[in-house]
Amino acid sequence: MGFVQNMKEEIRIIRERDPAIHSNMEVFLYPSFKVMLYYRLAHRMYLHRHYFLARWISQKGSRKTGIEIHPGAKIGKGFFIDHGNGVIIGETTVIGDNVTLYQGVTLGGTGKEQGKRHPTIGNNVMISTGAKVLGSFKIGDNSKIGAGSVVLKEVPPGSTVVGVPGQVVKRNNQSFPQEELDQVNLPDPVREDIVNLQRANTELTNRLLDLERELKELRKKSFGRNIQEDRADEDF
Repeated sequence: MGFVQNMKEEIRIIRERDPAIHSNMEVFLYPSFKVMLYYRLAHRMYLHRHYFLARWISQKGSRKTGIEIHPGAKIGKGFFIDHGNGVIIGETTVIGDNVTLYQGVTLGGTGKEQGKRHPTIGNNVMISTGAKVLGSFKIGDNSKIGAGSVVLKEVPPGSTVVGVPGQVVKRNNQSFPQEELDQVNLPDPVREDIVNLQRANTELTNRLLDLERELKELRKKSFGRNIQEDRADEDF
């Protein structure tokens, strides 16, 4: 795809996924649009082994946009960063087609791996605000990572992940995450656990109260029998 075609595609993607953009001219002010121009040039230099020049270009783009994309990262078609400030994408990251990232997302490593150190993001994935995906594993196609989640292991396709550390709370998503762009209405496993604990606690409390009542009744009956036996002994 040529330069002009890339620009047209970027404009289409940004206008499609960000309702705050009202005209094509506004797109030229958008950090995501700017950083992708720097990334493509830096990535080309990186592939030709001009590593210093590639890093110089990428760092210039990072200073201007607040988005840091290593020139060695591989990014597919239809990539979109909403706002983008604080987004970091590591060197060995591989990103599929139609992926959406929000501000503060990190696609990084754990500091322990060698070689492939960063995640592989499948097609049609949405990673919400502040999420961290750390390590050399894959996020499956059509998955959604909830805001603030920390993902440390592989995610199956069609999954929704929330929490720290991230846990799969939903499987087999029926639609692409980009069609919903919903970062809020996600399952809350912590709340569900608390509700379950409260329910279990209520059941145990009620059972204990029932046992206490039964014990009192038994004591009363036992006490009554003892009185009757004492009286019988006196009469005898």
